[in-house]
Amino acid sequence: MTAAPRIIVALDFPDGETALGMAQRLEPRLCGVKVGKELFTAAGPALVETLVQRDFAVFLDLKFHDIPNTVAQACKAASKLGVWMLNVHALGGRPMMEAARAAIEDGLPRPRLIAVTVLTSMNAQDLREVGIALEPSVAALQLARLAHDCGLDGAVCSAQEAAAVRAACGGAFLRVTPGIRLPESSADDQKRIMTPRRAVEAGADYLVIGRPVTRAAEPLAVLERIAREIDLAEKTV
Repeated sequence: MTAAPRIIVALDFPDGETALGMAQRLEPRLCGVKVGKELFTAAGPALVETLVQRDFAVFLDLKFHDIPNTVAQACKAASKLGVWMLNVHALGGRPMMEAARAAIEDGLPRPRLIAVTVLTSMNAQDLREVGIALEPSVAALQLARLAHDCGLDGAVCSAQEAAAVRAACGGAFLRVTPGIRLPESSADDQKRIMTPRRAVEAGADYLVIGRPVTRAAEPLAVLERIAREIDLAEKTV
């Protein structure tokens, strides 16, 4: 599996032209990029292939969640695009996650497969409304353990849960953390957020950062600042 920078910039744009314009202002040596549902629906696989050709590590964030065979075939198709990482939703259960893992086994290089636990936009009240009577941190840890048991490479979780996931699943099990904000940034629609330095100190492996970078006047300068924060945090971990 190929390596990637610890910063993943979320290209949450409505069309491929805007996304590629932002990518031109970034550096593959400093960041990978995330392609989510909106952008993939608008621009399709060709956009992903173009980003791969530009040497970006691409995290395809489509959160596959369906019956096992459907998810397995979707993961197999995604791996052929050359993505570095893709994800499924842990709430799909063990058979679905095991099928997804088996489907990409023969890919060379095999993409990293991670599981979404609890969305960082959700709090305890949100979970209760969908029938999950657990605190977000407890639910996230339970789902991360299940993903680990199914042979996945890691989990998407809040940085607030990263240390507990590492303790439960081991250091090799990746913690990919959205909800990362700079101290001066707005929380926007995220409810469980953390700064880059604190996230790394808490045990995050990869930081998914969107608007603080993509809305900045100088995105590359922001990336370099975050990279410095990560370097400082690594010295204290």
